[in-house]
Amino acid sequence: MHKQGKILIVDDNEDILFALNLLLQSHVEKIKVTTNPQRIEHFMQTFEPDVILLDMNFNKDADSGQEGLHWLRKIKQIDSDMVVIFITAYADMEKAVQAIKAGATDFIPKPWEKEKLLATITSAVELRVSRKEVAKLKQKVAALESGRTIPEIIGESKQIQAVFETVDKLKDTDANILILGENGTGKDLFANLLCQTSPRACKPFVCIDLGAIPEQLFESELFGHEKGAFTDAKTDKLGRFEIAAGGTLFLDEIGNLSHSLQSKLLSVIEKQQIIRLGATKHVPINVRLICATNADIHEMVATGEFRQDLLYRINTIELHIPPLRERSGDIELLANYFLDRYKKKYKKDIRNISPSAIKKLNEYPWPGNVRELQHSIERAVILSSALTLTPDDFILKPATTKKHKEVNLNLEQLEINAVENALIKAEGNMNHAAELLGISRFTLYRKIEKYGL
Repeated sequence: MHKQGKILIVDDNEDILFALNLLLQSHVEKIKVTTNPQRIEHFMQTFEPDVILLDMNFNKDADSGQEGLHWLRKIKQIDSDMVVIFITAYADMEKAVQAIKAGATDFIPKPWEKEKLLATITSAVELRVSRKEVAKLKQKVAALESGRTIPEIIGESKQIQAVFETVDKLKDTDANILILGENGTGKDLFANLLCQTSPRACKPFVCIDLGAIPEQLFESELFGHEKGAFTDAKTDKLGRFEIAAGGTLFLDEIGNLSHSLQSKLLSVIEKQQIIRLGATKHVPINVRLICATNADIHEMVATGEFRQDLLYRINTIELHIPPLRERSGDIELLANYFLDRYKKKYKKDIRNISPSAIKKLNEYPWPGNVRELQHSIERAVILSSALTLTPDDFILKPATTKKHKEVNLNLEQLEINAVENALIKAEGNMNHAAELLGISRFTLYRKIEKYGL
């Protein structure tokens, strides 16, 4: 018979510990015992018990049960899902009710009935297993909810329609896809669209920005970890591959991976299995990969910055998203779409965008693409008090920096230069520009209005 469950027994009576150990050792997986409740936290971190059998009364406190309740609260602070069973020689209904209200699972007297004790332990282990499964399911439900709606992608140009046609051709395939395109072109929206129109549409869609993960956390984020695998690993954690089981995993900015991380990812893709940090057991995975990058990935392969064998694994199909400057006619369409969105959001009575403003928008190269256009429209709506948006309502800066022959120490001019440079570096992304300046987006808007930028 398969033995299941790790049991920690805490009692100040060594005879009790010996008896329980002898009784349970043939029924459970592992047992640890201690007479010192101060050791509970240590064992929870190193032994990781499924169930704790806890004496209700230690030496300092004869029969009130308050000391046991104190340690129960400590246990629940460390792990709120821990299954705790009280054992005491002073069993009565009042203490039982008090213990259950405090979070205990059950209450057994000393001396115990063997069969009842074994049944209680078995039920407690099963409860612990089910609680772990519930925690996993909650993560999966969150992943399902995060990508359930089909994204609205606006565009009528032949360039963007060609992308839609390719997506339609891919709706019945399970192939790995690599999405290429500049920043702000909507690669994440197309990844979501590919998922929602695929056979895996009813399964999780899990996104992760690889460029935003510190290298030391990469394995933990993607593959998960066991409790105690490293200093801050207080509980078990599912990695993105496990959360996305049966569904789609979107790896954004894959071009940012170091060579060592590329090797680890390639190994997982080839073997179709992962190992959590701190574990030895392989976990099979079944996910569809969609990757994206704004880098010239083929040039990176040519220069040795990106592994060619990994590229072969992730780009069964390549999807190229055109920059906004190449989408003839879509700029006006998108501008009006965002105008409608933001005038409702900010409760502004703005009727339209003037023809001269549309001309200005069409002539601008949009280095930040759709995202930059979106933020430009939002800013114009916030700051305008007119019925029509005019050319003066839009901040459109060329992607060049001004060179100053001499240092200007005027504080106002320095602030103007800082705002200008942040806008240029952020390529029109107002959120990013505000972050660079260390201010809120609305403070940024006020400074732009103040200085007439």
